[in-house]
Amino acid sequence: MTINMPIKVTPYQHQKTAFQFTCGNFGLTAPYRIISRGTALLMEMGLGKTLTAIAAAGALYQTGKIRRVLIVAPLSILGVWQEEFEKFADFDFTLAVLTGSTAKKTDTLRLMQGSLLQVAVVNYESAWRMEKELLAWDTDLVIADEGHKIKTNNIAASKTMHKLGAKARYKLLLTGTIITNKAIDVFSQYKFLNPEIFGQSFYVFRNRYFDMVGYGNHTPVLKKSMEKELTEKLHSIAFRATKAECLDLPETTDIVRYVDLEPSAMRVYRDLVQDSFAELGKGEVTVTNILTRLLRLSQLTGGFISDDDGSAPQRISTAKQAALEDIIEDVLQGGKKLVIIARFIPEIIAICRMLDKKDIKYSLVMGSIKDRDEQVARFQNDPEVQVFVGQIATAGLGITLTAASTMVFYSLDYSMSNFEQAKARIHRAGQRENCTYIYLTAKGTVDEKVLKALRNKADLARTLVDDYRGGNNPFAARGGEN
Repeated sequence: MTINMPIKVTPYQHQKTAFQFTCGNFGLTAPYRIISRGTALLMEMGLGKTLTAIAAAGALYQTGKIRRVLIVAPLSILGVWQEEFEKFADFDFTLAVLTGSTAKKTDTLRLMQGSLLQVAVVNYESAWRMEKELLAWDTDLVIADEGHKIKTNNIAASKTMHKLGAKARYKLLLTGTIITNKAIDVFSQYKFLNPEIFGQSFYVFRNRYFDMVGYGNHTPVLKKSMEKELTEKLHSIAFRATKAECLDLPETTDIVRYVDLEPSAMRVYRDLVQDSFAELGKGEVTVTNILTRLLRLSQLTGGFISDDDGSAPQRISTAKQAALEDIIEDVLQGGKKLVIIARFIPEIIAICRMLDKKDIKYSLVMGSIKDRDEQVARFQNDPEVQVFVGQIATAGLGITLTAASTMVFYSLDYSMSNFEQAKARIHRAGQRENCTYIYLTAKGTVDEKVLKALRNKADLARTLVDDYRGGNNPFAARGGEN
């Protein structure tokens, strides 16, 4: 027996299979026996983990099994859950993203009552700070998004998720793959999901499956004799899907990841919007004038602002970088490579510093780089070089980056040619997987207009001039908003 997915779109085959697997584990299909109260959805980015989890929550709700869902996710993707529930859920629900002070989050949670499915979304750090309140809310289903965030057994976030998981009736863990850098990382995630699989004791688990080697015997190495058992147990409650296996996927998938700028950065942004609009009224409105002013707004959404005196750019936001870090972790922990495309030099420098800090090897192509061919060859051929960072104006022509099938646009310029050329670096002859493009877009900013124009192949400059002549502020995110 199969259950229809309660969603508003036609799912792909791997999403249907993942959903039925989850329903089977939860006892919703014949023989109506619960196999496991926890299920792991090990699906690569772009394959619809969130959609599948929403469908599973809907099925549990419609069969009377749950009334409350708690979703714990990285801060940068809390808004994704709200967007995806609204887009996909074909059942009644009330959803709140817990934001603000702990007191405000607690009040929001306390007021979540009623007959509709109640869905609360919170980030990992807030979850452990609100452990008492979340346990008291008594959720029926806990979803750990980007579950590798709790791979370390003894950190505060993991301990809280273990307690929440122990109390909840059902659990879902979503990640690209359960094994990150070390197989030992599975313990904490499965302790949350279903402690019957690997037990409650980290040390008993470690001693069974690993030899401790190296200086001071601090490095765990999986015992060859135990590899099969570990893998079989791991996959007993997990559904695994890779892009290479999903033959019904479109050749390319676009994901718009909206980012909320910090309140302080948003205030600076809005002031600059007003100033730019006022300056336009002082002279002739030309394409050049509009794009010059748009440039500073685009720089700001990437986190930097420059003074008119030509001094070094000042950093006022790290919102996009935080979102990028979560994407990097998700892609790399699945053993895949990633291409990052950005427009502005300060952004690229900041990205490279972040990669250096995380000890992630990368290749770099921008205007000042002379050994372009060597940088590309390292990314294509060296397994240890996991990330390629490129400036959109210089990395979009004449290079092949098919070692990756995922590309992040950190920022965009206004050239349709540059945009299409950059996308073609991974989507070309030699690519064996479907390609995923992720656009980091600062919500309520010109980022939205720029991306819309490029995707619709519209003349951005002409659109902005027409906005102004129609009496609207061309730099506002939508219509005539100021």
